[in-house]
Amino acid sequence: MEYQYPIDYQWSTDEIVDVIKFYEAVEKAHEKGIDRDELMNVYRRFKEIVPSKAEEKTICGEFEEISGYSSYRTIKKAKEAAPGERIFMK
Repeated sequence: MEYQYPIDYQWSTDEIVDVIKFYEAVEKAHEKGIDRDELMNVYRRFKEIVPSKAEEKTICGEFEEISGYSSYRTIKKAKEAAPGERIFMK
């Protein structure tokens, strides 16, 4: 992609890598589909790094603004899906 992911420079290198994996999973869900369990695993790790709902909303809002992809709607769909189901955002 031709944009920079929103990150917090107070995160460790490993945390930044894991947050970027979350963003990439959301992109994948929109572009070609992703396994629900894979998406939920990266989301759980993202929530370990960004436990605050307010901070999550801010960061995901920034990501949606630059990418056009809604993390909120993607995760909502994944939570409603059955384990093993493929998530594809239209």
